Amino acid sequence: MLLSALSGVSADKSVPQDAQGAAPVSAGEKVVRILAIGNSFSEDAVDQYFHEICEAAGKRVVVGDLYIPGCPLERHHLNAVTDSAAYRYRRIGLDGVTITASPVRLSSALATDEWDYVSFQQSSPLSGLYSSYGTLKPLMEYVDSVAPGRPVYMWHQTWAYSPESSHGAFPTYGRDQKVMYDSIMGASRRAMAEHQALTVVIPTGTAIQQARVTGGDYDLTRDGYHLDQLVGRYIAACTWFEAVFGESVVGNPYHPEGMSDEQARFAQEAAHAAVKSPYGEGL
Repeated sequence: MLLSALSGVSADKSVPQDAQGAAPVSAGEKVVRILAIGNSFSEDAVDQYFHEICEAAGKRVVVGDLYIPGCPLERHHLNAVTDSAAYRYRRIGLDGVTITASPVRLSSALATDEWDYVSFQQSSPLSGLYSSYGTLKPLMEYVDSVAPGRPVYMWHQTWAYSPESSHGAFPTYGRDQKVMYDSIMGASRRAMAEHQALTVVIPTGTAIQQARVTGGDYDLTRDGYHLDQLVGRYIAACTWFEAVFGESVVGNPYHPEGMSDEQARFAQEAAHAAVKSPYGEGL
């Protein structure tokens, strides 16, 4: 049972049936289990809309998200080696029901499922500074040592801030969205090239920038750095779908309430373009 693997549980809903072993998967159906080790930027990407997009495409998914606000790679690694119960863990089961547990250890969350995919990401202030990526390799080695099975490792590429962002890290990039975007692209490209264990890049940063350039809205955030709760988050979820499953998201019938068909198509096409060109040459 899921909650037996966790400490300090505070569940917002009952444990989903698949976590209890009471909803067996039919022959021929594959359940894909995806865990994000992240922060509020992974929350923007997978905690809303992603499960619904997958369901609309006939994919059976379990989605986990380990969350600490603003958490950088260095702190994830420190939490791993000290086995700290420092995370809020959110898990969306096969039926779409979400449970939340806190505080949770990284080791405990890794033990709840045999994850097919595990994603890593840098905190947004450091995302364009490759010198800050030094603990990525030992963090992946830690996951290797404790995760059941052999998950595919993914790099979640984050996005540049709004041009009007007041975030304290924005001066690092000259308060210039294009400079920050280019820096993130350079760092994510190096992360993929220098870490053979990373086999999938999720180009959310490129998808958001693609939408900004083609749509003329260079914001797409709710506060200057977190994605807006409709189009921005939907673009991110569409990007995850394409990157994980290798299938076009264009034409997926799901979009959230309040989003027009035209907005959905625009978001899907931005995600599709990003997966085809993950580092957004020419943007």
